[in-house]
Amino acid sequence: MELPSKKVLTLELAKRIADVCTDFAHEKGFVIDLAIVDGGGHLIYFEREDGVSVGTIQVAIMKAHSSAVFGAPSKQFEINVREGLIGMVALPGMAPFEGAVPIKVDGDVIGAVAVSGVTKEIDGEIAQVGADAVARILAG
Repeated sequence: MELPSKKVLTLELAKRIADVCTDFAHEKGFVIDLAIVDGGGHLIYFEREDGVSVGTIQVAIMKAHSSAVFGAPSKQFEINVREGLIGMVALPGMAPFEGAVPIKVDGDVIGAVAVSGVTKEIDGEIAQVGADAVARILAG
């Protein structure tokens, strides 16, 4: 019997993704809350910048968790609820708000990055910039 091997999200990679996100946010004039979770939805890294509402802390963490465990952008859950799949909001840790995207390596979900504190659309844009940077970061 042979067990499969799996890539995992490291703290070092999470911090590099966070740097990309915060640099992009600052270029646009925004401060953010940012959560990065592993493939099981467990928090690896969190950053709360000065001036961001404390109410967005849990939102960022929940969006990241939702995106990682389902392997989909949190925007999709918002769409699903709007289209009538309201039972989705009863799932533990679910946050059906745009702003989180899965982090993938070789097609496998190794985590998710979520942003909160601006608008849902801008949160999603910043998170996507971070996820898109993974291949470049890993290539060195």
